[in-house]
Amino acid sequence: MNSKRTPAPLPIGKPLFDNVIESGCYYVDKTLLVKELLDREPGVTLYTRPRRFGKTLAQTMLKCFFEDTAPVGGKDTRALFNGLKIENAGGRYMEHQGRYPVIFLSFKEAKGASFDESYAQLTGDIAGEFRRHHYVFEKIANNEDKALFETLASGKGTRENYPLSLRFLCECLENYHGQKVIILIDEYDTPLVNSCFHGFYDEQVNFIRPLLGDALKDNPHLQFAVLAGCLPISRESIFTGFDNLEIISVLTSQYSGYFGFTQDEMDAMLKHYGLASKAQVVRDWYDGYLFGDTQVYNPWSSILVVSGWLAYINETPKPYWANTSANDIIREFVHAADGETRAEIEILMSGGTISKTIHEYITCGETYRDSKNLWNALLFAGYLKKTGGGRQGEGGKLTLDLSVPNREIRYIYAAKIHERFKNRISEKNLDALFDAILNGNVKIFKTELEALLSESIIHADSAENFYHGFMTGILSRLNGYLIKSNRETGKGRSDLVMYGIDKKTGKAVVFEFRVTPKYHELPAACAEALSEIENSGCAAHWNGEGYSGVMKYGIGFCGKNCEIRNGDVL
Repeated sequence: MNSKRTPAPLPIGKPLFDNVIESGCYYVDKTLLVKELLDREPGVTLYTRPRRFGKTLAQTMLKCFFEDTAPVGGKDTRALFNGLKIENAGGRYMEHQGRYPVIFLSFKEAKGASFDESYAQLTGDIAGEFRRHHYVFEKIANNEDKALFETLASGKGTRENYPLSLRFLCECLENYHGQKVIILIDEYDTPLVNSCFHGFYDEQVNFIRPLLGDALKDNPHLQFAVLAGCLPISRESIFTGFDNLEIISVLTSQYSGYFGFTQDEMDAMLKHYGLASKAQVVRDWYDGYLFGDTQVYNPWSSILVVSGWLAYINETPKPYWANTSANDIIREFVHAADGETRAEIEILMSGGTISKTIHEYITCGETYRDSKNLWNALLFAGYLKKTGGGRQGEGGKLTLDLSVPNREIRYIYAAKIHERFKNRISEKNLDALFDAILNGNVKIFKTELEALLSESIIHADSAENFYHGFMTGILSRLNGYLIKSNRETGKGRSDLVMYGIDKKTGKAVVFEFRVTPKYHELPAACAEALSEIENSGCAAHWNGEGYSGVMKYGIGFCGKNCEIRNGDVL
């Protein structure tokens, strides 16, 4: 009899706590979050973590734990917590299970291109919660309140109704249950960030500020509230006058291990699936985040890479997180980078550290109006991590050493850098460069090429593959010519060959590159590159293809400098 335990299925495509548990999926137990909340007796708690780090799983876990599901026709959720850490924490915590009315909202779909679209989505979600709790209608005594309840449940409320809507629902729920209400809001900042990109930020704030303010500030019907999102938003934007608000950002030590996988949790998952030998690979690709003082792995990518290895043990890790959104923040940052910022990105891409002043609580509008504030967004959204401690300054400013967390994030930067380069190149007139190449004018070729290098963001530690891609992007702009990369020709291989579609009028141009870390070695690098072309027999191959004018260029690169030689001047 085979007694070997079958590993639990991975929770892929299951962001909701009850779905994960009921499906028997592997669950990294974060239920002691309940204990910490109850021990701290919170008013309003705001968690901010990068996307796909388990915020929705945590929020739905809290809903399943606290909500009295009987009136809404739901199942008894107590069994979901059998054997989990919160059940073992003691009866004084479990006595809160299934005890409270809960208002649960997710703002994740409020991404309309206009305020009207976003407004319709948000009010539709609010209407859904009124319908879910329609059972309270029978205990509403006042006819005016009954009419308001039905209006809000139908989604036909006026702009004057909604600022009061959540507080009104709390009152109705407490009157029915005899128990104060818990409010859970997931992705609270999605409509604010979206409005920044689409130009209606002020309208959005003017709607959300009173909606949340009335529900969360001085609400006598509120037990506590938990909000989750990616970015910490200043109190002045939507939380004006909140005395009961606790903001838990990636810089905060409290609750630091409840989002993402800790080292022990990652080790346990790899052991469960027989993949302990992959520990270093996972660490290189998906570890590196620092929440408070806790080192954390990206849970989304970690689960997907484990799934890939279970199907094929030699599967190459992928930047799974890169494909979960449009990466608007990092695209905006890279595309807006000035000379100083480009130099800082190069330091980060080579594995270095930079020092930046972080304004932990600024408005969302300020974040996107000033490119210098995008460092804030990159840190809180998971594209950078703090390295070690910080230095406190005036006015809530904090100076932090920042670095790129891991190989996955470095890939995302590289992709956006490449996109930026393509966009910049498409706008430039490259006639002088191409004329110089085709006419053998090395001096102008070098001048034009270094001008392009000065505007670029060099990454991958100035490795040859960067310059190869750089040159490919430039040469592909020349009409009437095609590009072959690393094509086997003659006895060897050329880095790039640019050849005319019409052999009678076009030329074949062979390029070989060498990279050196030392400026004074550029001439030798050029000579070595040109020698490689000569020894490979590449030029003879293209002569054999019918091209009478075969040109040869050896190019040495060092940072944003280059040296160029052609075969005619050797």
